[in-house]
This record gives sequence, C-alpha cells and structure tokens, in this order.
Amino acid sequence: MDLFYPDIYAQSIYKINYKKLKKRGIKCLLFDLNNTLVSYDVDYPNDKLRELIFELEKTFKVIIVSNSGKDRIRPFKEKLNIDASYNSKKPFKKKFKKIMNLYNYQDTEIAMIGDTLITDIWGGNRMGFTTILVNSISEDEPFYMHFIKKIDQYIIKKFNKKGLLIKGEYYE
Repeated sequence: MDLFYPDIYAQSIYKINYKKLKKRGIKCLLFDLNNTLVSYDVDYPNDKLRELIFELEKTFKVIIVSNSGKDRIRPFKEKLNIDASYNSKKPFKKKFKKIMNLYNYQDTEIAMIGDTLITDIWGGNRMGFTTILVNSISEDEPFYMHFIKKIDQYIIKKFNKKGLLIKGEYYE
C-alpha cells in the first residue's frame, strides 16, 4: 500500500508549496493533464493556468505527462510552451525513464503531480519521485476512468481506516 501513498496531499495545483519543493531539491515538475491541470471537457489552458506555469517555469522544468493521446495534449503543449509526454502509459516506468535520461534528472529531483493514486502516484512512487496528490477538478470523467477511480476509492478507504489520506486534511 505504501506505493500508493503520496508524499504530499494538496487541494489543487494552486495550493502546492512550490518554494518547499525547491528547497527539497526538486528541479522538474511532471503534471498529469486531465483533472489535474484541467477538466476533461477543457481543450485549452485558461489564463490562471498559463500564469501558474509561466511562474513555475522560472524555477522548474515543467512537463505534462499524460496517458492521453497527442491530439489531446498538443494544445496545452503549444499554448503553455512546455514539453509534454503523451500516451505515457502511467504507472509504467518507460516514459518516466525517458524523461530522466533526456533531461538528465535524478529521481530525487522530480515531483509527479496528479489526481489519481493508481496511475500518477503509484507511477511516481515506483520511480522514487516526490509524489503529490491533488483533488480531481471535476467528477465528470470518461467511462474508462470509472474503473480506475473505483480502485482509487478502495485504496483511499484502506488509508482512511489507518487515519491517513483523509479528504480535506492536506499535508506537505
């Protein structure tokens, strides 16, 4: 179960203490796209997201790492002017390793930020990254995500019984 437990739990990407991440030695932020940066029905980044990414890029390398296809990722990659990995097949390690090699980062220098334990957090933890769970932006998700979210809910109930990962009780 430890592989599903995030290092940090934040309400949203806007509530993460990025200064503390920098002090921890984080140099690269990997963001999930769907329900982490934007909801599934949003096709382009809004001004608030653009401002955040612009500020983060002053300190960190910012990369979108998504299981979505190229057509879904392209508008965000272009409008935010950041790198992106599509069809990443999280939680598998291949794309994570490719990013580490391409940009020459150590596992301790990377944070994975996402809304799903079974893909984002498990994938990041398997690599030794700092993992940050955020609440999903929307409950509206494609059908295929319902199965993943059911597994997430099961894991969260297990954590809740131990007094861990309680919705609304955020930690750094």
